[in-house]
Amino acid sequence: MKFGAVLPQLEIGADPLAIRDYAQAVEGMGYDYLLAYEHVLGANPAAYPDRHFVYTHETMFHEPMVLFGYLAGITARLEFVTGILILPQRPTVLVAKQAAEVDVLSGGRLRLGIGVGWNQVELEGLGYEFHNRGQRTDEQIEVLRALWTQPLVTFEGQYHSLREVGINPLPVQRPIPLWFGGRADAMLRRMARFGAGWLPNEPTAGDAQPTIDRLHAYLEEAGRDPAKFGIDARLNVTRHPQTTWGEFVESWQAAGATHIGVNTMGAGYASLDGHLEALRAFRELVG
Repeated sequence: MKFGAVLPQLEIGADPLAIRDYAQAVEGMGYDYLLAYEHVLGANPAAYPDRHFVYTHETMFHEPMVLFGYLAGITARLEFVTGILILPQRPTVLVAKQAAEVDVLSGGRLRLGIGVGWNQVELEGLGYEFHNRGQRTDEQIEVLRALWTQPLVTFEGQYHSLREVGINPLPVQRPIPLWFGGRADAMLRRMARFGAGWLPNEPTAGDAQPTIDRLHAYLEEAGRDPAKFGIDARLNVTRHPQTTWGEFVESWQAAGATHIGVNTMGAGYASLDGHLEALRAFRELVG
């Protein structure tokens, strides 16, 4: 099993040296990967009284592709994971180019987690239709995989029209592995066809088991071996006290998890040291 740290970007601030120190400390502890959430736009809830927002305009998010390009040059081993990139609110060809560049600069250390998103205000603010985002995502995946593996691509679809074009340089990984967030039936079928793994948001392995069972059935329908499909679970220190960490790891491992990322946000740490101390404690537990 591999272990990662979730960048505490709601709390880490905008100091690039603090971000550098955090990433290098995480790598120095032996963590395998760094996972970053993403949102481009935050909305003022007062302007949208009929909608619920998990994050607002006051919530800080670092843009993951730029962030990982920065971190690629100051780390040596750490894998970078988007958890998740809202694919249908971004131009597909640009995502292909940016992801390939991060993969090149990091020496093949990118794992691209994607999802369809929930924030209609954000999606429409970026110029995209909200209600067809699932359909567009299916086509986007085809275009991404083609651009990452072929020097020249011709593709004609409902949302993309490409004729003898390509990105250069191609990524180190061909294709870059796609991991998926979400648990809707359409998303599970999508990841069974195209995905390398699932990024669940369920608090426990027991909560996730019904979804895992459905996912495994879809993988088998697609002619794929569920044992070779990754699951990257999330341990939130606010939900799971330190005395339960060992049980958490064991239960997810029994459920087939291949990765566990530790999220230290929301625990009330007054400084970056608090986040790092929690990560050290977890690392000592799992060895």
